[in-house]
Amino acid sequence: MVKKLFDNRYFTLCIFPFLIGSLTVLSFQPFNLTIINFLIIPIFFYIVIHISKKSQSVYRKKPYKINLFLFGLSFGFGFYLSGVSWIVNSLTFDDSFKILIPLGLVFIPLFLSLFFAIPILLVGPILRLNFSSLIIFSATLAFSDYLRAKLFTGFPWNLWAYSTSWIIEVVQILNHIGLYAYNLIVVTLFTLPIIIFFKISNIKKVLSLFLSVLFVLSLYIYGNYTLNKNERFLETLENRELIKVISPNFDLKYGLSENEIEERLKKIIRYSEPNKEKKTLFIWPEGVFSGYSYNEILIFKELFKKNFSKNHLIILGSNKLDSNSGKYFNSMIVLDNNLEIIDDYNKRKLVPFGEFLPFESFLNNFGVKKITEGYGSFLNGEINKNIIMDNFNILPLICYEIIFTSLIQKSKAETNLIVNISEDGWFGDTVGPNQHFSKSVFRAIENNTFLIRSANKGISAIIDNKGNIIKQLNRNEAGNIELEIPLIKSKKVKNDLIFFILLITYLFIFLINLKKNAK
Repeated sequence: MVKKLFDNRYFTLCIFPFLIGSLTVLSFQPFNLTIINFLIIPIFFYIVIHISKKSQSVYRKKPYKINLFLFGLSFGFGFYLSGVSWIVNSLTFDDSFKILIPLGLVFIPLFLSLFFAIPILLVGPILRLNFSSLIIFSATLAFSDYLRAKLFTGFPWNLWAYSTSWIIEVVQILNHIGLYAYNLIVVTLFTLPIIIFFKISNIKKVLSLFLSVLFVLSLYIYGNYTLNKNERFLETLENRELIKVISPNFDLKYGLSENEIEERLKKIIRYSEPNKEKKTLFIWPEGVFSGYSYNEILIFKELFKKNFSKNHLIILGSNKLDSNSGKYFNSMIVLDNNLEIIDDYNKRKLVPFGEFLPFESFLNNFGVKKITEGYGSFLNGEINKNIIMDNFNILPLICYEIIFTSLIQKSKAETNLIVNISEDGWFGDTVGPNQHFSKSVFRAIENNTFLIRSANKGISAIIDNKGNIIKQLNRNEAGNIELEIPLIKSKKVKNDLIFFILLITYLFIFLINLKKNAK
């Protein structure tokens, strides 16, 4: 029965890879069933070899490279359809975009599937059931993830490494080797169970699996030691600042009136519970003023002055007008109790179609606009700058900027805090907010600094420099959390050099074994 199924070209190339690709979503937040990747990726590897063989017999009427491409495309379509289908939820907030939902469900995952289809097309014909093939297969998948993070503005969402976000002991190595090197190691470990099918002695199979388990165990022991050592280190730090994170749980709405904005403001002030005698930094999420710019909220100056004191600073998200172009930035701004800007940051990584429209002048002719409120695209910030005030040297990240490790690598050495504000109402009741939040854990570990996250309709949290979640507000939960946070200067890997060293090492191992096998 099973043999008949896999002799069926349609089942093997389309249905089966789509099914196993879809199941991978269970390995990421909020499910965290990481163990299924130790089954899915070896099966993926094995079927690629199966297709190459069958293409010379059962599928002989079709060129085998097309078969490999279709298989990779089907797997990728399942992977991305289940993993990033939350994207189309943002199209439900404006009736004019609802017609695009079917297109978004098909074409976005289909396009991203090319990052599986093309690598499998290239590497599939040379794969065999041996160690050198395992090495080149792992390297190819990891390099494809790297390209996905860099090309077309980049979309490093759900790299295989993120399926381990809940095992922070193992993830501690991230600070020393970087995200993409860690991702390569994770992919290799996930692929290793395929060795049970290798034509080698049982002793070698058992030894290989034992060494891989020993390696993971050593990472866990090292990580546990690091966490315990850090706990003692944090107790010695005296340079602390009181930070209060607020999550208002506002509904995502367009076209709010001035009175509605004022009511929102009064509500978030109540959630903030300001104590005029206490020096406090308040972190409000992105989207509090729902499309209103900084200049437009100046009418509420008295409300700020009445509730906050000179001891208070407020970080929030707001649109900010660029006087030269007449366009707006999506900005993170720091305000005092007089509503004066102390410092600001303009978002650098804008969401395609969400915050800017590619080929805007052409698409505007057809009435197409960006998904967020307002017609014109946001300007993207071009300056890599921190927010600096008092003792704070803050790396600001707005919304999905949290997924880009490159922004961590480019941050200043003096950075002693990361602040991420987000509007997760766009994701609705999907897995999006959970997956979005998991990236914050990685950024804190990478930079070795505390990370503060304020997300409307998402997960708000205070995360320490080793990825421990100290305090948290869950999805759709309103309120505040506070902590006197130690300010720790960043200590991180500043580039992807280790990843490329590992990648080249993998390639050399493959070529050496290829030469040996040829002899």
